[in-house]
Amino acid sequence: MIEALAPTPLRVLVIGGGGVFGRRLVTGLLESTRLDVVLAGRDAARLAALVARRNDAPPSRGRARVASLNLDARNVTADALRAISAFAVMDASGPFQGGDYRLARAAIDAGLHYVDLADARDFVAGFGVLDAAAKAMGVVALTGASSTPALSNAALDALTAGWRRVDQVEIAISPGNRAPRGLSVVRSILSYAGRPVRLFTGGRWGAAPGWGMMERRLMPRVGRRWLSLVETPDLDIVPERFAVQGSAVVRAGLELPVLHLSLWAASLPVRLGLIRSLSPMAGFFRGAADFFLPFGTDRGAMTVAATGMDGEGRSVRGLWSLTAQGGDGPFVPTLPALAALRALASGRLTRPGASACVGVLSLEKIEAEFRGRRITSRLNFARPGPGLYEKILGEKFALLPAPLRRLHRPGWGVRARGMARVDGAQGPIARIASVILRLPPAADRTTVSVDITPVRRGERWVRDFGDRRFASILSASATPGRLVERFGAVAFELDLPVGPRGVLGMPIRAWRVGPLPLPRRLAPISKAIETVDEEGRFCFDVELRLPLRLGRLVRYRGWLTPDEPRPSTMLASPTRCAT
Repeated sequence: MIEALAPTPLRVLVIGGGGVFGRRLVTGLLESTRLDVVLAGRDAARLAALVARRNDAPPSRGRARVASLNLDARNVTADALRAISAFAVMDASGPFQGGDYRLARAAIDAGLHYVDLADARDFVAGFGVLDAAAKAMGVVALTGASSTPALSNAALDALTAGWRRVDQVEIAISPGNRAPRGLSVVRSILSYAGRPVRLFTGGRWGAAPGWGMMERRLMPRVGRRWLSLVETPDLDIVPERFAVQGSAVVRAGLELPVLHLSLWAASLPVRLGLIRSLSPMAGFFRGAADFFLPFGTDRGAMTVAATGMDGEGRSVRGLWSLTAQGGDGPFVPTLPALAALRALASGRLTRPGASACVGVLSLEKIEAEFRGRRITSRLNFARPGPGLYEKILGEKFALLPAPLRRLHRPGWGVRARGMARVDGAQGPIARIASVILRLPPAADRTTVSVDITPVRRGERWVRDFGDRRFASILSASATPGRLVERFGAVAFELDLPVGPRGVLGMPIRAWRVGPLPLPRRLAPISKAIETVDEEGRFCFDVELRLPLRLGRLVRYRGWLTPDEPRPSTMLASPTRCAT
């Protein structure tokens, strides 16, 4: 009971203190602060056992620091919370998907600060409805004080300080397989697996299947891990706060490929609309994951990467990485909340209101909570090397006009927009081929954009003509001075002659399907040039025809200019970082 605690002005009420993350948050509070803790929940016997273990464990400072309280957070009232004499309420229960703000509202009405570990996109997005009430009561209410969005945004604040523009953001989280998994975490992942997830990519809002966009990536100091798209508040927050020009993607993964790929396969019926959600199977999936607990490692990692333009106008890439081992990985999601409670208790965080926990805690303050844990982090910056065209052309690259050099020296990524005229396919065979290749339809005038992103050993070009998008991968040929452009399994080898006044041509010299060379006389006929118009804009004229006079596939010609940065709400509005 609460009476077991000695009187103290600083007491924290923790909901969900017996869960995977709640237990670690309580450990952090007891080991590194002077705050007392009240564990609240509906299972009185379980809570009493937790309290007994906590109070028997040193250091006790000569008195009990933990008490329990039988409380149903679903029906809690402000009066009940006020009677506990706590200064803050901490919600570590979850899952927050589809949850309401009853507990947060009751805490605010009781005049108590509120902090939670929510990583549910809908919950965090709507939390601002409590802002007016929190300001009226003079309390701070923070949601998402966890790995995402609190820690990820703090890392981005540190990475992009002073930048003129942010082009790409990629966040990745990969826990070790031996880390414990609560049922609420499993339900959270299954709630969006296979379902459309809204995200900002290619300079516009679109959607992709949850647990899709799968890739295998080298995570610092833990090796290669599979990663997939996850739904988190950062998908909304990051594009707005940092005025991202290109893409903002958040991925997470399971260490063991058998588990990661099995979940991807299980999500296919959801993608196909055969079932609505995998959430009802949370118990089964948790049991299957627990079966594999003896395998893998206890090493987890998190990375936050951003590319853009620094304060001096130079292309830059920043990477913040975290590694946790020795079983300390599950502490990471609790550390922003611990830092927030510490700042509230010390009076360093005082501005009232209800918001997501972004721009509130500096990375330095969160990383200070790593002390005593086997958690390390690093912050690195890099400048891009020569672009693909610069490598291929060598000294001839300097002959190109400045607008061409700008687009063919993309740094860590560039986006350009303009207008184009498109002449469509001619002939039945060409029309069929055009549809298969997703080439743009005929248009006298259409908007066009091009996103150029460095990839391993080359560049990825994504072209948008109105609502038609197609992409290709460019790389250097084994033949000096030549470029390879690949559309799926089909690859074309192109010369890059630089003509008078810096005009760049791209005739096809060879082609293949996979590793199989094909006869050159059967190759599509390409006429492609890049030049500069009277207004100093990058201009293109590309025509593709089928061989043997089977007709034109497409011709598009127009102009492009690099994007200007969008205004950043992060730079326009003050933050309330705890110092």
